[in-house]
Amino acid sequence: MTGLKIPKSLKMISLVALTSDGNGLSLASDPSGTVNFLDMVNNLQGDSGRGYYIEMSIGTPGQKLNILVDTGSSNFAVAAAPHPFITHFFNTALSDSYLSTGRTVAVRYTQGNWEGELGVDGVSIPNGPNGTIIINIAAILSSEGFFLPGINWQGILGLAYPMLARPDSSVEPFFNSVVQQLGIPDIFSLQMCGAGLSASSTSDPAGGSLIMGGAEPSLYRGTVWYTPILEEWYYQVEVLKLEVGDQNLDLDCREYNMDKAIVDSGTTLLRLPVNVFNAVVEAITRSSLIQDFSSGFWDGTKLACWMKGETPWRFFPKLSIYLRATNTSQSFRITILPQMYIQPITDVDGTLDCFRFGVSSSANGLVIGATVMEGFYVVFDRSQRRLGFALSNCAASGSVALSEIAGPFSAADVAADCSGRTLREPLLWVISYTLMAVCGLVLVVLLLLLVLPCRRRGRSGEITDESSLVRHRIK
Repeated sequence: MTGLKIPKSLKMISLVALTSDGNGLSLASDPSGTVNFLDMVNNLQGDSGRGYYIEMSIGTPGQKLNILVDTGSSNFAVAAAPHPFITHFFNTALSDSYLSTGRTVAVRYTQGNWEGELGVDGVSIPNGPNGTIIINIAAILSSEGFFLPGINWQGILGLAYPMLARPDSSVEPFFNSVVQQLGIPDIFSLQMCGAGLSASSTSDPAGGSLIMGGAEPSLYRGTVWYTPILEEWYYQVEVLKLEVGDQNLDLDCREYNMDKAIVDSGTTLLRLPVNVFNAVVEAITRSSLIQDFSSGFWDGTKLACWMKGETPWRFFPKLSIYLRATNTSQSFRITILPQMYIQPITDVDGTLDCFRFGVSSSANGLVIGATVMEGFYVVFDRSQRRLGFALSNCAASGSVALSEIAGPFSAADVAADCSGRTLREPLLWVISYTLMAVCGLVLVVLLLLLVLPCRRRGRSGEITDESSLVRHRIK
């Protein structure tokens, strides 16, 4: 960031006053300090269908934009050019403090992509930590399928680790900069309050809270249960088993973690590896009171409709995910009720209520998206490399809680490592030796055929991060 002239208005504050819960988790705060958690309560708007977003002020003078909160990516990127689906954008020419780095950046999602230039500028959050932070900003100049009709945000806040940052990990992510410059604890927590609400409802917006620097006790009930963060790229966790109702799917636990299992607020649904998804659908069908159900409902191509007022949730079982606890010989269980995954979408002519299936199959691993996260207060405790789950105080329909947590349970009935990480290194050795053998054979052939010319073929190709950003955007 050398060469960036920071106006006096961008002076940073470093005073922090926090207390601890005894386990290293920052809880209450002093209103005179940098972090006042109560000021951050209800600082999110949106819902799982359109995304949860927070208002930010970017540049000098400040330009206010709504920014999507995404724990499954690491770039802070904002629209910097007009687009038909957004009302305004960050005009870099109007910011006295914006500095372009001259580097281009492109991110490709499984659905949608954007391209732009990297720069740096000051960012403040009206309902966040006090102070202005100098942040790496990707100024989006062109996009396809990224900004969608009906959204109310103009950028994305990637809260994952530097390994996922584009074009490379030298681009410091937003929250890393906040922690370093303001001196707050390396923890944030997230409450998303759209559980059981129709994605088309505008009269009762869901909203939520992004707490930077710790956890706000008024937003959750009971104990925070922690699971280790296995690798610092996504927020990768270890799933031990799944249950449909009281029925254990009884799959090898590595099936649940095939490729990876992550917690991602930017993914709408609960996404499951294909074998796991098929087993879940089969178990739901067996236990459901509705036996004859259209396959289109399960694969997301059709809605299921009932007469208005005739809610379908009594026909479906609970879904439970077991996560390995920080005491690795134990696990705990997070459970969502049918109201969380049989999701109201719209009504038809005022006579029918229609619903979608909030679970989908995935070729990129298991993703605990908004369908599950809306039931819980999730603590991203990066300082102790752990992820916490507690019951969210907004995950209720009337007086009925829509989520449950239980534990501890023994993890003796599953493998010591379900993530498959122990298989990676031997597999790579096998591949390496195989390639060496093939190369040796080719060398022998070439030596025997010296009369033939030796030609080398150059290769070129585009490197994208489709596999690293597993979006499933259903609006």
